[in-house]
Amino acid sequence: MAVEWSTSAAPLLLDLDRADPTPLGRQLERQVRDAIQTGRLAGGERVPSSRALAERLGISRGLVQDCYAQLLAEGYLVAHPGSATRVAQMPRSRRTLDAPTPASVAAPVVVSFSSGVPDLGMIPRGDWAWALREASRALPNALFDYGDPAGDPELRSVLAGYLRRVRAADVSADDVIVCAGFAQGIVLVAEALVARGVDTIAHEDPGSGGTIGAAVRAAGGTAVSVRVDEQGLDVESLAVSGARAAVVTPAHQWPTGVVLSPERRHQLLQWAERVDGVIIEDEYDAEFRYDREPVGSLQGLRPDRVISIGTVSKSLAPGLRLGWAVLPHDLGPAVVGAKERADRGNPVLDQRALAILMSSGRYDRHLRRMRAEYSRRRDALVAAVAHDAPALRVSGLAAGIHAVLHLPEGTDENEFVARARAHGVAVSGMGWFSAAADPADPRLVLGFGNTGIESIELGIRMLAELLLLVETSGAATGAYPRNARAELLAEWPE
Repeated sequence: MAVEWSTSAAPLLLDLDRADPTPLGRQLERQVRDAIQTGRLAGGERVPSSRALAERLGISRGLVQDCYAQLLAEGYLVAHPGSATRVAQMPRSRRTLDAPTPASVAAPVVVSFSSGVPDLGMIPRGDWAWALREASRALPNALFDYGDPAGDPELRSVLAGYLRRVRAADVSADDVIVCAGFAQGIVLVAEALVARGVDTIAHEDPGSGGTIGAAVRAAGGTAVSVRVDEQGLDVESLAVSGARAAVVTPAHQWPTGVVLSPERRHQLLQWAERVDGVIIEDEYDAEFRYDREPVGSLQGLRPDRVISIGTVSKSLAPGLRLGWAVLPHDLGPAVVGAKERADRGNPVLDQRALAILMSSGRYDRHLRRMRAEYSRRRDALVAAVAHDAPALRVSGLAAGIHAVLHLPEGTDENEFVARARAHGVAVSGMGWFSAAADPADPRLVLGFGNTGIESIELGIRMLAELLLLVETSGAATGAYPRNARAELLAEWPE
């Protein structure tokens, strides 16, 4: 149904197509957003009331309200108490009314398998607010001064106790430094290692090579990649790499999901002893193990050879920017010095709030809740693959908030990822995390931390339909069957 939105300039035609599988609310969003981007709706233009526009379009008022709320959140509309909602003043768009329309426009994201992100809707906001209030009430005035760059003494003590209890770490409060997540932790450690002559640092491939490599190069060192197989880091390849430090994810390798085998754990420790080297253990999601208790930290076996970096980015939220590094005694002063030069220490109120949250038992309670929820999502993903794509294998399931889906041999991984995104499913290929991806082993990394069960099931069905198209057409470049997409999206609540 087409209706005219009267404006002070030219009239704007809104046309909602009920035969289009795209939900009506998303059609409305797209058309209004496009009109603002191209200048057809001018800055300051008053928008119709949700009731009036809903009546003109013959849709529910809730759909119009949701559309306005989304465009307000994105900055296309502005609203002030006591006045009408209006179009925001936008910089001149590069797009013009005369610009050609792309022949193929990606569909809105219906399902996102974003990896490395926890459920942002289940953050314990109430507990965190309580902990902040408690910290504000009880923190002595003196602790609001410039403090110890290594971190709040109370948090360091609580973290040491937690890591001894949960990760079997060999640690005291003096061994802990508080940092702003893994990204800062690896920068500080790399700077300290390069300064003492350990200037070649290895990382896993596939893995977090971009983050680690940038940190090592910024410190003046050299980063080298070492392959990962079904047992974890290949220690023999590490031994010939020339590195004297290696960053590993032994509890749940990122992103393949394999657990470093007992044999490799011992080989890795022997390598560190042989080359007078250091192991940097990234404990990014060690709390989430499903088949048994989490594998203990490598640091507990050789505290003089292992640096352990952990964060609350997966257990609570990345936006808190709170993490820690457990350091050998001889490296602690250099890392603390680097931290002091970087920012003089993390915000003391947030540190004390985390200490209160952990010591109160509320942190453990949240972890139990999330472990159960992520376990249900993992099971739902496995069941969905078994139902809709039974020929495919899923791996990396022992722990964490992502899994690996193995595509049929011969599938072009990059092309498939692009086609999936064009049809509404956002997913990453394993090659994105690798400097030397194997085209003969196409894989998808499916994050389920921030994806609910209904979305997981729908996303797997959409991927299965696309795979069927690839198999029948012999290529991953065909158009998604319109009727199949419509059938899938019809089951998704608008």
